[in-house]
Amino acid sequence: MARVSYVSEENLPPELRPLYEVFAHDGNFENQARALAHAPAVFRHVYGLVQALRQEGALPQRLVEIAVVATSAANRCRYCVGHHAPVLKGQGLASETVDRILEPEVPGLDPVERLVRDYALAVNARPWGIQDKVFAGLRRHFSERQIVELTARIALCGLFNRFNDALQIEPEAGVIIDRDSPHQGG
Repeated sequence: MARVSYVSEENLPPELRPLYEVFAHDGNFENQARALAHAPAVFRHVYGLVQALRQEGALPQRLVEIAVVATSAANRCRYCVGHHAPVLKGQGLASETVDRILEPEVPGLDPVERLVRDYALAVNARPWGIQDKVFAGLRRHFSERQIVELTARIALCGLFNRFNDALQIEPEAGVIIDRDSPHQGG
């Protein structure tokens, strides 16, 4: 059970309703959205940032999802993995690749995808210890804009992981959660 109540849709401030539609109904993040709605400024700015990155971002969605699933798996956030693993599979990654995303020799990732996965893990675990050679690799494949966006996406994913786990946000109906995976919280 979630540690905070879920704000009912009819009690949402009118200015949040458009973003609520995108994330709760279209994206199936209803429980997360209803918990975030307790803090309208957080709701507006965090979801607004995600929406802007979706609309204006310079990264291929497949790479974004690799970073999100790797970060969420490393943080053991079953809520986020449950939502994003199917999206990543829809981007053409095999189930085995998605399921083994944290393994050093994960099958099915090309070198750039492996670089994104490794960077996501480094940003998540030790952002202060990332070596210059990692950035040299990123610069061979990405513009500075893309590197900044990738870093922001990884950090934002970590925020969502911690939010969902700390407040024990429950998965929505139809979201398949791997009950055998380790999980902090709920």
